[in-house]
Amino acid sequence: MKILLIILLVILLAFTLIQLFAMNGQRTIETYPYVVDKKYETFEIRSYEARLFTSVKLATKEYKDASREGFSILAEYIFGGNERNEKIAMTSPVAMSLEDSMTVMFMVPKKLKKETLPQPNQSQIAFKEEPAKTIAAITFSGWASNEKIEEHKKKLKAVLDAQGIAYTNRFYFLGYNPPYEVFNRKNEVIVELQSEALDIIKK
Repeated sequence: MKILLIILLVILLAFTLIQLFAMNGQRTIETYPYVVDKKYETFEIRSYEARLFTSVKLATKEYKDASREGFSILAEYIFGGNERNEKIAMTSPVAMSLEDSMTVMFMVPKKLKKETLPQPNQSQIAFKEEPAKTIAAITFSGWASNEKIEEHKKKLKAVLDAQGIAYTNRFYFLGYNPPYEVFNRKNEVIVELQSEALDIIKK
């Protein structure tokens, strides 16, 4: 009985240390920069800077499959799977386009330029320039799934329709936490807005 108790305490201590490490890492990691233009009760309007991303396009629209495969491919590149065996800092969030063929993207740290990035070992990895954009975002907690993402996509569309804010068909999922982080998980569904929506937002 005493041995079992010791084992449980060791497991609990290890779990606690992993969660503390994850939370501390989230505080120091570089994030996709934006400003909040307007807050509503259930969503907000943001303006994002133009940034460079590493990306991989996958022949699936299943979140679980795209998340696992896309993360693995891109993580291998930034952890040294490139022509110079060079490690590149992790950033947040991981972005996924919500299309029939999902594209998974990691933001490139701001100090790095496309011209000087090492070439990836895997040919399916591409560098993608994302222009400055205005988006609407809805946030949810816990573990993401196809069902939760679709639910919040529908919620976002409904509140934007109710406000008369025109949006495009370019929806994305943003995931902010590593797989091993259990607490304070943050997820978002965002959509790029039509240019005419900016007049409504400014009112």
